[in-house]
Formats: sequence, structure tokens, C-alpha cells
Amino acid sequence: MDVLTILFWLSIFVLFYAYAGYPLLVRLIAFFRANAPKRSASHLPSVTLLISAYNEEAVIEDKIRNSLALRYPRDLLEIVVVSDGSDDGTAQIARGFAGQGVRLNHYEGRIGKTACLNKAVPDSNGDIIVFSDANALYDADALKHLAENFADPGVGLVTGYTRYASPDSAGASVGLYAAIEKFTKQAESEIGSCVGADGALFALRRQLYRPLRQTDINDFVIPLNVVRQGFRAVLDERVFCVEQAAGDTRAEFRRQVRITNRTLRALFANRDLFDPVRHGLFAFQLFSHKAVKFVAPFFFILFIVCTVLQAGRGSGYFLLLLAMAGFGLLAAAGRRDRRRNVLDRLSSLCGTFAAANAAIIGGWFQFLKGERYTTWTPIKR
Repeated sequence: MDVLTILFWLSIFVLFYAYAGYPLLVRLIAFFRANAPKRSASHLPSVTLLISAYNEEAVIEDKIRNSLALRYPRDLLEIVVVSDGSDDGTAQIARGFAGQGVRLNHYEGRIGKTACLNKAVPDSNGDIIVFSDANALYDADALKHLAENFADPGVGLVTGYTRYASPDSAGASVGLYAAIEKFTKQAESEIGSCVGADGALFALRRQLYRPLRQTDINDFVIPLNVVRQGFRAVLDERVFCVEQAAGDTRAEFRRQVRITNRTLRALFANRDLFDPVRHGLFAFQLFSHKAVKFVAPFFFILFIVCTVLQAGRGSGYFLLLLAMAGFGLLAAAGRRDRRRNVLDRLSSLCGTFAAANAAIIGGWFQFLKGERYTTWTPIKR
């Protein structure tokens, strides 16, 4: 077997493992050694709901009303809007709910979401801190279900997942990715800790919060800090919020590039967690879930190159080359027709896959250039 053939099969293995092999493997491990958190419906700790917002006047009122309608004892719930220098009507709208117990923490100067959280968490009163976004509407029982998990003293963080509401095929593709993430994190939770949290919906024991660097991506680094302190980070499959899938594909692409950049920075900064001697199975999970996925796009390019170079060696390679050409055409078409027929869905799925991998490569370039992000701008939906 020559070098080209070895690289061809290696690229196939890495791509399969990144997108299907690892999720199936961790589910198999969970089948034999499940250790689900112990929940109690009577466990009702005090909760602070932090709603991060920057220029969210279009959605902040709906988010506050949604938060006030959550089925959780009102005397145990503190609702705080954390405004990162918003200069639209966000702060004014939030102040309008002061009479209903909603507090506004407005920080001048656009200091970034992470810096705002570093200020807001110590100022919070709840034993449990719930981190949320202004465009994420919670299921009515979300807080109650989150709280039940903290009856287990070994649980330090609990996350849910996002359901994307969109009538077009692009939203369905995003939803498929989210479903795979949920499947993987649920299996990881059953054997120990899941890798990362949903930034729109996760809860933390307040005493476990550690100040973050301004460049830290909070929904990834906070769970890592929890694991480092000897506690579990788990997903509760009953807990969800609803968001609209992004309508601006270019802005969404830039967001994914930024997320990749910040996640790579976090992986290198927390590389001690890759040590299997100190962190056991979680080191394997972190490597498989994040590290492999962030090198997979380069193996996708390697796969294409190897296929092109071997196209003349047999009909199998030639047919594979034609299939890749078809994939490229479907991805480039980017159909978003609301009829959502089979062609629309397939085209959108190919486009989403290609864009996600391109965003990872873009994130690597930004990371290697030394680009750092501390602020964010919400995508208008």
C-alpha cells in the first residue's frame, strides 16, 4: 500500500470518527457504564438568571416576559439583564420591568460578554447561576429541571440544548447538527461530563465560577473549569430553549469563525485537561469531541486531493470523484426554498457542512494570526 492510499484511508477514518464514529462510540460506552446524575424534583435552590444582551431591543421584552412566566418559585428566582454597553433601547426596556423584580446591570464601554459576566456573577444572589441569551426563549419548566440535577452533590454544571425554529431547509440543517451535538453530549453526560455547554442555556453552582480571561469563550471554558475542580458537567435532555435560525448566512459564518478561534485558544490554554492520567475518560472525550473535529476540515481537503490524484486508478475512485463534484454543486446551490423538498434539504445539508468546515479553517487562520475577540454583535434574525 503506497503513501497516497494510506493518506486516503486515514482521511476517511478521521472524517468518519469526527462526525459519526465518536458519537456512536461514546453511546456504546454509556450503554455499559452509565452513571446518570441523581435528580430530585423537590430540590429548589435559589437561582439567578443572567440574560446577556447587547443592542437587543427587538427581542429583550419577549425574553423578559418569557423569564417571568417560568414555572419556578418567584421568591427563589432573581432575573438580571446584563447589558454590555447597549446604546439602543435595551436598557430602557429592561428598566420598565423593575417593578416586577427584574434588575438591570448595565456596563458602559462595550467591555465584552465575558468581562460582563465576571462582574455580574459575584453580584448575583442565587446559589445557582443560569446563563442565557436575549434571543433564547425557555421552556416553562427549564429552570425546574435544571435545578433537579443539583440534588446530586457531584454535579457542578447542567446544560440544555437549543431547538431552532425555521421554516426553511437551512434551519433544518442547523437543527440536524444540534441534534448530533445533543446525542453526543447526552452520552458523555451518562459516563461523566459532557464537553462544553449550550451558551444560551446552562446552569452553574455559583461557588464554582472562576473569573475568565476576556478572550475566553464562556460556554466552553466554564464547563472545563468545573471538571478541573472535580465536579461533573451534564446535559439534561428535558431542558431546551427555542431560537430562530440565523437569517444572515454571512454573519453566521463570521460568528462560526470567531467561535472556532476562541475555542482553539481555550483548548491550548487548557491543554492540561488532555492528560488521561489526571483526567481519565474526560481527556479522551475532549480530544475526540473538539480536537479531532477541529482538524477534520484539513483531512477533508486531503481526502479530495487523494481522490483526484487516484481518479485514474480505478472506477471506484472516479465514481467517488463524481460524487464529490455533485456534493460541490449542491453545496454551491445553497437552496433555502421553504417547500423543503428532498433536493432543498440535501442542498442545504451539503452547504451547511461545507460552510462549517470552511469556518473552522477560517478560525484556524485567525488563531494563527493572533486575532483575539472580546466583544460580539448579535445576528439579526
